[in-house]
Amino acid sequence: MAPETPSDTGVRQDFIREIITADTASGHHAGRVATRFPPEPNGYLHIGHAKSICLNFGIARDFGGTCNLRFDDTNPVTEDTEYVESIQADVRWLGFSWDDRIYYASDYFDQLYACAETLVARGLAYVDSQDADAIRANRGTLKEPGIDSPYRTRSVEENLDLFRRMRAGDFADGAHVLRAKIDMRSPNINLRDPILYRIRRAHHHRTGDAWCIYPMYDYAHPLSDAIERITHSICTLEFEDHRPLYDWLVANAGLPGRPRQVEFARLNLNYTITSKRRLLQLVTDGHVSGWDDPRMPTISGMRRRGFTPEAIRRFADEIGVAKRENIVDVGLLEFFVREDLNRRAPRAMAVLRPLRVVIENFPEGAVEHVTLANHPDDESMGTRTMPFSRVLYIERDDFLEDPPKKFFRLAPGREVRLRGAYFITCREVIKDTDGAIVELRCAYDPATRGGDAPDGRKVKGTLHWVSAAHAVTAEVRLYDRLFNVENPGAGDEDFTTQINPASLEVVPDAKLEPSLAEAAVGTRFQFERLGYFAIDADSTTSRVVINRTVTLKDTWAKTERRG
Repeated sequence: MAPETPSDTGVRQDFIREIITADTASGHHAGRVATRFPPEPNGYLHIGHAKSICLNFGIARDFGGTCNLRFDDTNPVTEDTEYVESIQADVRWLGFSWDDRIYYASDYFDQLYACAETLVARGLAYVDSQDADAIRANRGTLKEPGIDSPYRTRSVEENLDLFRRMRAGDFADGAHVLRAKIDMRSPNINLRDPILYRIRRAHHHRTGDAWCIYPMYDYAHPLSDAIERITHSICTLEFEDHRPLYDWLVANAGLPGRPRQVEFARLNLNYTITSKRRLLQLVTDGHVSGWDDPRMPTISGMRRRGFTPEAIRRFADEIGVAKRENIVDVGLLEFFVREDLNRRAPRAMAVLRPLRVVIENFPEGAVEHVTLANHPDDESMGTRTMPFSRVLYIERDDFLEDPPKKFFRLAPGREVRLRGAYFITCREVIKDTDGAIVELRCAYDPATRGGDAPDGRKVKGTLHWVSAAHAVTAEVRLYDRLFNVENPGAGDEDFTTQINPASLEVVPDAKLEPSLAEAAVGTRFQFERLGYFAIDADSTTSRVVINRTVTLKDTWAKTERRG
């Protein structure tokens, strides 16, 4: 029985799934579907990779196939086991599994070398002894054809001897390269005798010093796909011009697999960069605290900030798979994060900039406990109790001594509701010698316990609060977008000059309700009226650190504010 296709199961279709559906219907690969996610272990994965992960693993799921995790580790100079481990953690966190199908291009170094000898023996590859500058100069331009290397006519025997001596370490780095012999006059520059192997004495994180020649990515990638019998190699549009080389290598290297490369538009977000080189620069130059800085578009950064894998998967699904490049509003990603957290995050109360409030008619030393729902729409989340005492904290912004007409929070002589507790009325304002407000003296109405008045009177303002004697002091990090321009680094601009100076504000002495004292790292909350927050990995038993994930609303919706 043929496997179900996305159209059979109601899964959203796209042009890639349509191609695969047609291939399976026509009997290509005997109806088998095998994809792969092939990261280079030279940096941390970012939101663009998340889209690719969801696409490749999602296709395998939808067609009842398999998806391999393969590290294309062909450049030992830039690769590290730290990146390998972080990539595996990110894929798992997003909710995908490769089972036992984890591979490395370095697993195939012997096979790739044998394929190269096959190409040489068939007269389809040669050893070029020009230096890098000469090869580059002779490659030609988009308007002018390339020039044949003076070493292009070497005999098969000479090429085999030189290539084997390259492998044996007889030559210095850069002395020779192995090139495919295709067509130096091809309108596609990628077919102008591309380099397949170069000499590079560098310690490899898996093979150690066993090799001193390494395959180029454009060589190793298609042949690794063929070795693994991948059916559909899903790549971004930047590899579209590389497809003829991909097909040429698969056809001529002597391997049985015949994968098909299909390209889609990469994910581009405004206010965001996803270049690994630039992300690495942000880290190494100290503009951020690391690859997992919550302002970074890396999966680890988003995880630390409090994003959920469900929100990222939903985002990837909703933006779909396009054939042409476009720019997606990062606000859409934030929308799905808010939507997901609104459903799953328990509510809590926190005061970021505390103003002391003394309830003068509440007994000194007395403590009451009020009960609050952990979620207004989900009773299964249960309830919690909060202590209420004579001295409280409210947000400093929730009080104005001389309020405007539409200010409905606390002011002298005005009554407001404290969430789940009582109505209070401000009776007196205490100031320091500089005239700054340091304390409010208020009275509460004991009859309004629970937040409602038995006589039916209404108040327009409801404030969050915490008991001063029971509050947990925390450092709260208010994160915003890392860049303050939509297309950072466009043109000749130095992208580091476009970093948003307000991308991080540290609030050192926020006050939290006591239930948060022992919350686990990564736990997410909605702080009422403030936004969504998550416990940061920097937290210790004596110090709580919390990250703001997103605000309750899109504060960037009116772009004129950022003019």
